[in-house]
Amino acid sequence: MAMAVFKAPLKGEFHGGRKIQGKQYKHHLLQQQSSGRRRVFVQTETGCVLGMELDRSDNVHTVKKRLQIAFNFPTEESSLTFGDMVLKNDLSAVRNDSPLLLKRNLMHRSSSTPCLSPTGNDIQRKDRSGPIEILSHSLCFSSLKQTANDIVKAMKMGVEPVPVSGGLGGAYYFRNENGQSVAIVKPTDEEPFAPNNPKGFIGKALGQPGLKPSVRVGETGYREVAAYLLDYGHFANVPPTALVKITHSVFNVNDGVNGNKSREKKKLVSSKIASFQKFVDHDFDASDHGTSSFPVASVHRIGILDIRILNTDRHGGNLLVKKLDDGVVGRFGQVELIPIDHGLCLPETLEDPYFEWIHWPQASIPFSEEELEYIQNLDPAKDCDMLQRELPMIREACLRVLVLCTVFLKEAAAYGLCLAEIGEMMTREFRAGEEEPSELERLCIEAQRSVAEQHFLSPKSDLEVGAEFMFDLDYNDLGSVYGSKTQTDESLAKNPFSTGRSSLGKLDESIAEEEETEGQTRFALSPKLSTSMKSNNPKRQRDNKTEKTLSSHKSANVQLPVSPNFVKLADMKEVEWVVFLEKFLELLDSAFAECKTMTLRNRQRLGTSCQF
Repeated sequence: MAMAVFKAPLKGEFHGGRKIQGKQYKHHLLQQQSSGRRRVFVQTETGCVLGMELDRSDNVHTVKKRLQIAFNFPTEESSLTFGDMVLKNDLSAVRNDSPLLLKRNLMHRSSSTPCLSPTGNDIQRKDRSGPIEILSHSLCFSSLKQTANDIVKAMKMGVEPVPVSGGLGGAYYFRNENGQSVAIVKPTDEEPFAPNNPKGFIGKALGQPGLKPSVRVGETGYREVAAYLLDYGHFANVPPTALVKITHSVFNVNDGVNGNKSREKKKLVSSKIASFQKFVDHDFDASDHGTSSFPVASVHRIGILDIRILNTDRHGGNLLVKKLDDGVVGRFGQVELIPIDHGLCLPETLEDPYFEWIHWPQASIPFSEEELEYIQNLDPAKDCDMLQRELPMIREACLRVLVLCTVFLKEAAAYGLCLAEIGEMMTREFRAGEEEPSELERLCIEAQRSVAEQHFLSPKSDLEVGAEFMFDLDYNDLGSVYGSKTQTDESLAKNPFSTGRSSLGKLDESIAEEEETEGQTRFALSPKLSTSMKSNNPKRQRDNKTEKTLSSHKSANVQLPVSPNFVKLADMKEVEWVVFLEKFLELLDSAFAECKTMTLRNRQRLGTSCQF
C-alpha cells in the first residue's frame, strides 16, 4: 500500500469579500526571514506584556534575559511557550506578531508582581510598540485598524475608556473623539480567575482551566477572534474582532495574591493582550425580546456558526438585536441579530454545547438552498490552515473539535436534517440526575471503540511504513486534504510516523510543565475520507448577563459545574485520528436515519404546537 505525502503551498483565504493570496503571505514571510527581525509580545502569568524585536541571533535564553531586566523578576526557572510548544532554545517556529507566554516552572507561584510597563533608557527594556497594536497583518482586520486609529486620536484628546460593569471579567468600551463607543476590549489577564480580574474572581494562572475545564484562562480572546475569522463573508454577522496589544492606565492591576487593586494614587500604565471587537449599536438583546420577529435566515446562520465552533454558551444575552425601521412611526419590522461573546467556543474536548435557538420555531425550518450551498462549501482543512496562519498559538485540540463538528454539520445538512435536529444530536440529556453523552458523543465513542479494536487486532499496524490510511500532513498545510497534488519527501519516508508536538487533551488544575515539543504536528487523513468530505455538499453591548441563572440559561457568568469528558479527541495519536474519522463517517447515515424517525414519531404524537 502506497503512502502519499502532502506538502501543499498555503491556500488563499476568503473573508468578507477579500481574498488573501498565498503568494502575498509567502512574500511577507520571506521579507521577515531576509531581514532576520520579528516582533513578538511576551506575556507573563501575572499579565505583564512586553513587545520586543527579535534578531536572527536571538534565542530563548537571550529573550529571558531581556525579560528579567524589563520586569524585574528572575526568569531562570521559567519556560517560554508558544501555543502548544514549549520553546527550549530555538525561536524559528515563532512567527511575527505572535504572543508568547512566560510561565513559572515551579508549583508555588506568586501573584504579587505588579503589571508594570517597562521603563528606563536601556534599549532592551523599551517597549517600542504603539498604544494599540493589532497582532496580524491580514487584510481582514483592515476596518479595525481605522477604528484603532480613531481611538488613539481620542486618547490624545483625553477621551477615556469606560469600564463595563456587567459580567465576571474585565471589559472596556473605548471611544472616539465624539465620545461614542467604537470598540469593546477584553484583556486576557482580566478574564474570570485570571490574575488581574477586576471583580475578585481570581486564583488561577494563565493557561489553567477556566470557567469551562476545556477552555484555559487567558485564551478566550483567541476564540473571540477565531469566531470572526471563521465567519466567512460575514455570514453570521459576527462583529470584526482582532487580537491586540494595548496600553492604557484604565486597565486593572492587582497588587497581590488576594486580588486587591493597586492602592497607588496614580494609575499604573499597563500593557495588555486583549480581544478588540468593533462596537455594534443595538437596541436590546434576545433575552429582552420575543423571538417571533427574528428572521429565519439570521437564526440559521448563527446556528450554523455555533455548530461549527461548538459554542458552549449561546444564550439570549449574547445575541444583540437591532431594529430595522420600516418607516412607520412607533413600529418596526424585522430585526438584525448580532452574535457576540464567543470566548467559550472551540473547547479542547467535546463539551455539552448550549444553543438558545434550539427550540425556536425558526430552527425547525429546513435550510435554504443558499444555506446548504454555504455549508457544502465549508472546508475544515482550509479552516485549520487559516487559523494556524492567523492565530498560530491556537491549540491542536481545538482544531480537532472544529474539524469534527464541521464534518458532522456537512453530513447532517446533506442528509436533510434541520438546524434543530442537528443541535439536538449534539446536546446532552439529563436522566435520573445523571448527564448522559449526546448522540454526537455516542458516535465518537463507538468510533473510538472501533479504532481500539482495530489496533488490538493489528498491534503492529502503527509500525508499518505502508500502513493503510497513512498520509503525513502538517497542520500548516491542512488544506491539502482536499485534493492538493502530492509531493514526495524522502526524509519523511524514512520515518513517516515521527511527530514533533505532543497531542493535548489533558487539562490539569495544577500547571505542570508541558511536554517538550519540536518541529511540526502531522495530521493524517485517508483518501476515502477526503473524497467523502468533498462529495457532501451609550447603549450597552453586554459582555455577559449576570442577572440570569442556570435555571434560565447556561451563562458563563457563574462558575459552571465540571461536566464529564466522554470524548477526548486530542488523546488519539495521528494514526488513530485518521481511522477514527473514517469510522465516524461510516456511522453517520444510520444515526441520521434514526434521528429522522424519532422526529417523525414526536410530530405524530404531539402534533403541531404552533404555526410559524
